[in-house]
Amino acid sequence: MRNLTKLLFQRVVIVSLALLLQLAVLFVGLHRFSDYIPWYNAAVGIVALVLTLVIVSKPGDPAYKIAWIIPILAAPLFGVTLYLMFGGHRLSRRMKRNLRLVERTMKGSLKQDRDILDRLELENPAVEAQAYYLASKAFCPIYTNTRSEYFSLGEDCFHRMLEDIRSAEHYIYLEYFIICRGKMWGEMLAVLREKARQGVDVRVIYDDFGCITKLPSGYYKRLEAMGIRSRPFNPFIPIMSPLLNNRDHRKFLIVDGRVGYTGGINLSDEYINETHPFGHWKDCGIRLEGDAVWSMTIMFRSMWNLIRKDLSEELLPPAMELRAERGYVQPFTDCPLDSECVSETAFFNMISRAGKSVYIMTPYLILDTTMRSVLCAAAKSGIDVRIITPGIPDKKYVFAVTRANYDELLEAGVRIYEYTPGFIHSKVVCVDMECAVVGTVNMDFRSLYLHYEDGVFLYNTDSVHQISDDFADTLPLCREVTLRAHRERSAVVRIVEMCLRIFSPLM
Repeated sequence: MRNLTKLLFQRVVIVSLALLLQLAVLFVGLHRFSDYIPWYNAAVGIVALVLTLVIVSKPGDPAYKIAWIIPILAAPLFGVTLYLMFGGHRLSRRMKRNLRLVERTMKGSLKQDRDILDRLELENPAVEAQAYYLASKAFCPIYTNTRSEYFSLGEDCFHRMLEDIRSAEHYIYLEYFIICRGKMWGEMLAVLREKARQGVDVRVIYDDFGCITKLPSGYYKRLEAMGIRSRPFNPFIPIMSPLLNNRDHRKFLIVDGRVGYTGGINLSDEYINETHPFGHWKDCGIRLEGDAVWSMTIMFRSMWNLIRKDLSEELLPPAMELRAERGYVQPFTDCPLDSECVSETAFFNMISRAGKSVYIMTPYLILDTTMRSVLCAAAKSGIDVRIITPGIPDKKYVFAVTRANYDELLEAGVRIYEYTPGFIHSKVVCVDMECAVVGTVNMDFRSLYLHYEDGVFLYNTDSVHQISDDFADTLPLCREVTLRAHRERSAVVRIVEMCLRIFSPLM
């Protein structure tokens, strides 16, 4: 009885019940006016037809459009209601004003050194085109004078993160999709509290939906009481709205504007293999030290001001005295509310210009038409395209959709591997063993279109060679999926996967 009471009063249960109540009120209200149902159905049918024409005429991925058009035409009342609540990006004046503020902050604080682009153009024009795109459309410059270190496991990255936090003198910024109480967060929080007592400016952003089952409601108040300034991103309230879809999936740790981390690692014990819910958890991180960390700092401050608006003091880039490695480093961020699909375009540019190989690690493989086409085209052109996905899934229905994407890729010559020791959460794209992206972006619709994301584009750095070594070490631990074996799945499994694939853009 005690456990049942505890379950019923968990925030996720209360929110879910509130959302179901809203749907119940909607359909009960319609039933009360049953005498007018024929007229209502006719009106809804007209709205469904008009809405379908609007969706078709909009720019965007055809698969996303089809996923909405089917329920709208098959069940107009249900489909139209869902689309009006969750489809599209209808921004309020306030949201538009906030987005303009973020853009002004990024543009005003981050300036591209044209000499770096000119040097890069002489070395590799294709890479310069990618760097120019990220600098001009995402307002994220490319840098030299930056060391980068790649971590192939979360536990190795975590130990280094603690070392850097202990060395902080001025400020520590954290922004994570998931924070969960346990060993990992407990050790980090102890250091953060000590640093806050020493006068270091410690700030934490966490996504409220990502932490809905991990942290109690109002957890930021507990952090504030410890001297750590904190706010949840997009607090999850039980009112159906398209903004429920837009989550802060970014992951940043920034120390004094000198050192920065990102990657797939959240602050929860499974990411460092203290717990094993899905076998061995393989994740990765990237550590930057040098000029490029300033971009990460501005990204965090822009998000903080979007949420809390109390970072008015001017902050200058720290003076860097280090002998940087060779190569180029470009942190970037991706906002779901503008018209620019930064992450997808960055991946498309890399894959379409590959000369030898494309290696990808991703926990989810739910591709739109563009990504599927460019991967198939690369494989058909003789490029060695390999994709590593989990062997043990964290979400079975998402894993079914992932496998539903295998057939066309395998037929085109893409080689697909499943990580047999457990779940792979790394998000890495490596092309020709000379350029790579490490970050938070999954190969799925939510990351590419709905979430706030970030990544680091790397060219000709020592960390790219570390990434290449990671692929070489990981592939022997995987089971290769063959086209013949994949097509021997039962008819029932294939039908279920086909249906899931149709509606995968909405998942």
